[in-house]
Amino acid sequence: MNPAKLNRRILLQKKSNGTEDDSGYPTDPTDAWDDVMSLYASREPLRGREFFTAAAANAELTLRYKIRYRDGITPDMRFIDLNNGRICNITAVLDDPYGDRTETHLMVLEEHMNG
Repeated sequence: MNPAKLNRRILLQKKSNGTEDDSGYPTDPTDAWDDVMSLYASREPLRGREFFTAAAANAELTLRYKIRYRDGITPDMRFIDLNNGRICNITAVLDDPYGDRTETHLMVLEEHMNG
């Protein structure tokens, strides 16, 4: 893996378990996310079958990000692309596609930006 191609900074997040307000009552954790770590990544274009599968599912905002190999990333996480501020929900984690523990591919669906 060429580290020079990892030219995007992403902030990995996981769903928060919630917190308590000042009165001690639990808050609604539906929109709460906790930061996990910051990573370098590259955004890769979809090619061939991946492109046509995404187009057939009307997922025009499906992207692939490549990072250095890392355990513990799950499809219920998301990240913020710090280069453009867009939020991407992880839909699939393709761990170690070459079998040499060098890279992990994240298939993501970019959230729609309103406004």
